[in-house]
Amino acid sequence: MFDHDTAYQALISRDSRFDGLLYVGVTSTGIYCRPICPVRKPMLKNCCFFSSAEAAEKAQFRPCLRCRPELAPGFAPVDNHHRIADRLIRRVEEGMLEEQTSLAEIAAEFFLSERQLRRVIQQELGVSPLELRQTRRMLLAKQLLTETALPITEIAWASGFRSLRRFNDVFQNRYRMTPSALRKQSQPEAASLPQQSATLQLSYRPPYDWEAMLEFLASHVMQQAEWVAEGAYHRTVALGSCRGWVRVSALPGKDALQVEFTTSLTPVLPALLRRLRDLFDLDAQPQAINDLLSRDPLLAESIARHPGLRVPGAFDAFELSIRAILGQQVTVKAATTLSSRLTERFGEPLITPWPELSRLSPDPATLAAASIDDIAVLGIASAARSAAIKALAEACDSGTLRFNGSLPPDVVVQQLLALKGVGPWTASYIAMRALRWPDAFPKEDIAIRNNLGGVTARAADALSQKWRPWRSYAVQHIWKSLMPEKPAKKKAVR
Repeated sequence: MFDHDTAYQALISRDSRFDGLLYVGVTSTGIYCRPICPVRKPMLKNCCFFSSAEAAEKAQFRPCLRCRPELAPGFAPVDNHHRIADRLIRRVEEGMLEEQTSLAEIAAEFFLSERQLRRVIQQELGVSPLELRQTRRMLLAKQLLTETALPITEIAWASGFRSLRRFNDVFQNRYRMTPSALRKQSQPEAASLPQQSATLQLSYRPPYDWEAMLEFLASHVMQQAEWVAEGAYHRTVALGSCRGWVRVSALPGKDALQVEFTTSLTPVLPALLRRLRDLFDLDAQPQAINDLLSRDPLLAESIARHPGLRVPGAFDAFELSIRAILGQQVTVKAATTLSSRLTERFGEPLITPWPELSRLSPDPATLAAASIDDIAVLGIASAARSAAIKALAEACDSGTLRFNGSLPPDVVVQQLLALKGVGPWTASYIAMRALRWPDAFPKEDIAIRNNLGGVTARAADALSQKWRPWRSYAVQHIWKSLMPEKPAKKKAVR
């Protein structure tokens, strides 16, 4: 569990990823809360931290009536209302919460009844499931009308509406104007002409070290499915039945990235944008992270040089997990070569404007259907590694292993470790990037241990405690410090 100072950092960040992992008892009020409680944060000297609600009550603290600690993970880890509400938003963005997907089915995913799920959404967001879905649809529609010249009919479909008339009625009722009136107001020159691609902006909290992000992604690129060039990240995309490509670059003078995407992806645009936010870690809070990590002299210089360093996430959790297995006990370059061969052999062909981008990354069903020999022949020296890839693909294809956020990271890590051929380093790496866990720490990593003085994995874990709850970011700074510095071309996007 976190020490006193680390727990306070998690508390003041109000990061929902720590909900249910710690509770704070406030001595001045005698009340204990969850880290996501909206009340004013107490002073450090008045805080006592606990790993469970039971421990807080044993110490004579009473539960907060606003954040209601009984709703946080306790006896059942999935009984996390805030995380469920967050996941519901993601389900909307992933295009899953549609008419054909019932609330009962979604509730079952979280081991809740439909009535409980409705109560969760109402308590956490103050709206009904229908209102939640409608709000997310309207916000996306407004952005598309403002920033793109896509036809209004396509925008209606991309936002989740199956009727243009319904879209116009809801828009008029919500914003007191028609979609076409908003478009004329925001971009009078826009014309509804056929387009092959469109652009949108994704904002972030500055600073953001775009050059460092590109450098990392370039060194881990899965050739043919990904490409980094001309200051931009390119990749092929398969979401549902939609196929296309995206190009992501920095927007000079703005705290945002520009996303160019093929219009073939507009039906799955919410899912696409959510995955890009995860990949580029756009929801991080750099100020809170840097304030803590810069106290350590080992990290201070790197943070001063790269205050906007982020933890690269994953566009596709399965794809990242396969790469993690391929990276076991080999160099980054060797792992990249193997992943590129995997794409060449099992990836679906796709035509793009760039010859460097020509295939989709392999999906779970394709790799699950392949034999171990089919995988090993690509040059994977270890038979156990080929077997682990197939086992992972089978688990994801069958649904026994899911990266959809319905389970906390530690549970998913245990499921990964149960797969033969997946060890602690691999599971921690997946947690750090694919599960977006900010406190993941691959203590077995030889580069990290050497950086800490050639210590054992156990000693590295002990030394890392002062970086909690942001150990994933500390790891990124260590890895960055081991890479040769390139001549400065441009300043980090701020």
